[in-house]
Amino acid sequence: MRLGSLLQPLVAISPEISHTSRVNLPNAITLSRLVLTAVFVGGTAFGTALGHWIALISFLIAAISDFVDGWLARKLGMVTPMGKLLDPVADKVLVGAAFVYLSAEGLCPVWVTVLILAREFLVTGLRQIAVEAGQVIAADRLGKWKVGLQLTFCITCLVGFALQHLAPAHGLVRLFQYLSTRNGWLQLASMWLALGLTLLSGWNYLWSSRHLLCGK
Repeated sequence: MRLGSLLQPLVAISPEISHTSRVNLPNAITLSRLVLTAVFVGGTAFGTALGHWIALISFLIAAISDFVDGWLARKLGMVTPMGKLLDPVADKVLVGAAFVYLSAEGLCPVWVTVLILAREFLVTGLRQIAVEAGQVIAADRLGKWKVGLQLTFCITCLVGFALQHLAPAHGLVRLFQYLSTRNGWLQLASMWLALGLTLLSGWNYLWSSRHLLCGK
């Protein structure tokens, strides 16, 4: 896939939203992601083997729900204004909580977390400006790759925390322990690639929304 196809113009488009029941199945899944984020934060607070496993499992389920709710909403024609609002909010809360925790544990530089969170606030602000102008900013493909790499980094770190309590007796356990090694190649590669796509995607949103910022 060429970079040019990823950096497509984010043309402001008119929303095509179904006014079905506000709390439908996709929206319920999105709301459950906020609950799972609270469970994740609670698990990290324990700092024990059980807490690490609770954090990992809740984060994994929440990450999977991020793809399921959007797919169901489009498949069943249940895209609603509530879903449009809650889905990105739930994503940002989940990823933001994970990066803050990983920074506190020394696995992610604080400045990286700040840049990632700043990008999310920037895009949220741009979308709010677009809404006030009666428009909707389309999601870019870079953002989807960015989310995937961010989740890869977070899950790799969380797997490392959970597996540190297990003896490497089984080959599969040893493999996952190797892949989730603290500051190992998978952690570092996914973190730096996620940061790069975060900055590139943020610039793409900013450049494509310049007409809104200039009041044109």
